[in-house]
Amino acid sequence: MALESRSIMIKESLHKIATLGFIGFTPHAPGTMGTAVSFVLILILQPNDLLLLLALVPLFLLGMRAAGISEKILGKDSGHIVIDELYGYMVSVIFIPKSAGYLIAAFILFRVFDIFKPSPIREMEETFSGGFGIMIDDVIAGVYTNLCLQFIRYIV
Repeated sequence: MALESRSIMIKESLHKIATLGFIGFTPHAPGTMGTAVSFVLILILQPNDLLLLLALVPLFLLGMRAAGISEKILGKDSGHIVIDELYGYMVSVIFIPKSAGYLIAAFILFRVFDIFKPSPIREMEETFSGGFGIMIDDVIAGVYTNLCLQFIRYIV
């Protein structure tokens, strides 16, 4: 009985991580709200790129597991699962200056890529299922955002 209780507690905790607590249940645009949480964290904490790099692998694995658990509760790629937006935004800003201007530009670009899903983002979302499928499209949206910002950074 204790093992079953512990398993339920772990699943509930992972579900809360996947939805970032109540953020995933906001009535309007939970994905944008999940991205906003990441934006505020990056803006306030100003993590260096090494710290972001070190956080990417464990956060991806945690997000993948949490999103997979939540998908079983909420349904396929539910909009309430927003850990992927938090992660994708982190990918967007790695090796980018953490100034307000760049962070706002990253927010806007990331949301555009995440919403409109240009190729191969949509294909990845449709090809892969479970937690990996939920996370991977936002990883690619984050990479697209980062590449755009790198281009802007070096051209301007």
